[in-house]
Amino acid sequence: MKLLTAVVGVHLNLDVNKHNAQRLYEVEKNRISGKKTNYRLDQLERKRKELLEIQNMMNAIFKGTFLSRYRDVIPEIRATCMEEIGSLINTYPDTYLNDSYLKYIGWMLYDKQPEVRLKCLLGLQGIYSRRELVYKMDLFTSRFKDRIVSMPLDKDHEVAVQAMKLLMLMNYEDVLSDEDCETLYRLVYTTHRPLAVAAGEFLYNRYLCLFLAYSHLFQNEVVFLLIMYSLWDWAGTFLKDWECMTTLLLKNDGGDREALNDAQKSALTEIILATVREAAEGHPPAGRGAAKKVSILSVKEKKIQSEDCTKITEHFIMVLPQLLAKYSTDAQKVANLLQIPQYYDLDVYSMGHLEKHLDALLKEVKDIVVKHSDISVLEASSRTYYILCSEEIAIYNQVDRARTQLIDELAGQLNQLLDGFWQKVSVTHCRDKHAHDLTKWKLYDKTLRLLLFEIQHGCLSVLVIGMKSKMVSGSFIGFVCLIQAFVILCDWLLILSHQDSNNNEEEVGFLDYLPSTSLQEKLLLFVQEHIFVEEKEESKEEERKDENYKLDDLHKKRSLLAAYCKLIVFNVVETTAAAEIYKHYVKLFQTCAESQDSSTGVDLASASFTNMKELARRFSLTFGWDQVKSRESVAMIHKEGIEFAFQGATGTDGKSFPPNLSFLLIISEFSYKLLKPDKKIIKHEDTSAFWNSLANYSNTCQKRFCFGEEAMKQKKKNDSSC
Repeated sequence: MKLLTAVVGVHLNLDVNKHNAQRLYEVEKNRISGKKTNYRLDQLERKRKELLEIQNMMNAIFKGTFLSRYRDVIPEIRATCMEEIGSLINTYPDTYLNDSYLKYIGWMLYDKQPEVRLKCLLGLQGIYSRRELVYKMDLFTSRFKDRIVSMPLDKDHEVAVQAMKLLMLMNYEDVLSDEDCETLYRLVYTTHRPLAVAAGEFLYNRYLCLFLAYSHLFQNEVVFLLIMYSLWDWAGTFLKDWECMTTLLLKNDGGDREALNDAQKSALTEIILATVREAAEGHPPAGRGAAKKVSILSVKEKKIQSEDCTKITEHFIMVLPQLLAKYSTDAQKVANLLQIPQYYDLDVYSMGHLEKHLDALLKEVKDIVVKHSDISVLEASSRTYYILCSEEIAIYNQVDRARTQLIDELAGQLNQLLDGFWQKVSVTHCRDKHAHDLTKWKLYDKTLRLLLFEIQHGCLSVLVIGMKSKMVSGSFIGFVCLIQAFVILCDWLLILSHQDSNNNEEEVGFLDYLPSTSLQEKLLLFVQEHIFVEEKEESKEEERKDENYKLDDLHKKRSLLAAYCKLIVFNVVETTAAAEIYKHYVKLFQTCAESQDSSTGVDLASASFTNMKELARRFSLTFGWDQVKSRESVAMIHKEGIEFAFQGATGTDGKSFPPNLSFLLIISEFSYKLLKPDKKIIKHEDTSAFWNSLANYSNTCQKRFCFGEEAMKQKKKNDSSC
C-alpha cells in the first residue's frame, strides 16, 4: 500500500507533464505548416503511454494487495490499508473519489479494533475538510451517517473525539438532523475533557443562543457548569463579554419584543456568575479533575487570570449596585449576583478612588438583608460582608461601619419583637389557671443556656421546639398534650442524668441530676392511670367502629411505657419501680395463656397430653430408617391428622380457632419421616399470630425433615462401610 501511494505520486507528476505536452501540442498545430514538427506529438504520445502504464500498475497493486488485505486478521495491516486509501482519495480524487472506493472506508468503520476505526475517521476528515470534494460524498453520507453519529459514544476516547470532529465538518453541509444534533449536544456533559471540548465546539458553531435560551440546563447547576467548561476554550471571548450581559439585564423592557423574559434573565445571571468564577479561579466542575487548570498555572495563564480579575472588578464595581437595585425583590437573581464580589481585586476600590461605588454596594446589600428571609440570599449577603471586611485592605473601616450599623438595626428590631412577644405570652399565661409570672426571677437566661447547649450537642429533640406553639395555644391542652409532656420529661431526665465520661468539672453539676422521690411517684402514678387501664367490654358494633382508635391508643401506650422503661434501665428512677411493671406483665401473660387454653379446650401441660405425645414419638420409631417403604403410611398419618385437627372450624376469615388444632403437635412427631415431595404438598402459611400449634407443626415439617433425611444418609453410609 505504501508502494501504491508512491506510484500515485508518480502518476500525478506524469499527469501534469501530459497536460503540459497537450498544450504545447495545440500550439504546434497552430503554427505554419512548413514549420510543424512531430517532436511535440511524439512527446505527448510517450507521456500518454507512461501514464496508461502507471494506471495499470496502480489497478494491479490495488486489486492484488488492498482487496485481499483490507480485511486481514492483523489489525495493523487493516489500519495501514485504511490510512493509505484515505491518502489515495485525498491525493488523487479524480480517480478514487467515488463510491467504489469509499465503501471500503465505510465498511471498516465497524471494525473491532479502535486503531482501524481511527484511520477511517482521519481519512474522512481530510475529504470533508475540502469543500470542493464534499458534493461527491452524498451517497456515502446517506449510507454511513448513522454510524458516524453513533461513534462519539465509542469506548475508545480518541476515536470518539475524532468522530466528533468529523461530524463538525459534516455539519457545515447541513447533513445532520435535529435528532442527531440533540444526541451530540449531550456529550458536553461527559467527563472526558477532549470529547467535551469537541462537543462544546460543535455546540458553539450550531444554535448556541437557541440552545441556551430554550433548554432547562440552568435548573441544574452542575449540568450548566459542565457545558460552560466545555465551551470555554472555543467561546471564551463570548462568555467573558460581561458588558453585553449586564447591558441586557439593565435594559428597560418597555414593550420591546426582543427583551428577555424572566426565565432568560435568571439564566443570564447564572451565566455571569459561572463565567466570573471560571475566569477568576479556573476550577473545573466535578468529574473534570484531571484538567490542566488544576495543576500549576503557567506564566501566561497567570497573566490572563490576573487581567480577567481586574476586568471583572472594574466592570462590576460600577454595574453591580445597579443590578442589585433593579432585581432586589428576586431572591434567585440576587443570590447569584451577591457572589460576584468575592472575585474582586479589592485594592481597585482605593487605588481608583471608587469609594462612592462601595457605598452604593453596601446600601443595596443592606436593603436586601432587610427585605429577604431566604437563606441563600442571607448567606450570600453574609459572605459579601466577610469578603469586604478583610483587615488587610484599605476599605475595611468603611465596610465595618456599614456592617455594625446593620447589626445594630437588626438587633434593635429583634429586641422590639421579643419584648412584644414575651409581653403577649405573659398576659396569656396570667389568664390561665394556676399560672404565675416568673419574669422577676430572671430564669430565661439560664434556661436559654441549657437550650443552646442541647442544640449544639444534638441532644435536643425536635419535638421540644415544635411543641412551643402548641403549648401556647389552649386548643392543645388535654390528653395529647399530656402525653407529649410525659415523653419530653422522660427524654429530659435521660439527658440530665448523663454522667460526663471526661470528668469535666464544669459540666458535672450541670448534668448529674436525678428526679426527686415525689417526681418518681408521680411518673409511676401516670403510668398506672394511663397505661395499665382495664378496657370496658363493648359490643361487636362498637368494636368495629373503634378499631382504628384502639390501634392508635395502643401505639401511644407502648410509646409511654417504652419511655418509662428507659428510665428504669438507665437507673434514672429507682429499680423498685420495675416491680409494678412486672406485676402487670405477669398478670397480662396469665390472662393471655388462659384465653388460649380456653379457646383450645386442651391443657397442653396435662399428663394425658404429654403421654399421648410420647406414644406418638415411639410409634414413629417403629417405621425404621427406610423412608421409602414407610412413605405411604406416614403420608396417610399426616393427611388424616390434618383433617382431624381442622374439624369443627367455623368462619371464613381464617381467624376462628379449630377445637382439635392441638392435635398437630401429636402428628408433628412424624414430620421427620416425610420425604421432600410430600413436604412440598403441605401448604405452610404464616398464621403464627393466631394459631401456635399450626406454626409449630409447620416448623417441624421444615426442620425435622432435614434432620431425618441427613440421619438416614448417615445410616446408609455407615451400613455400606461395614
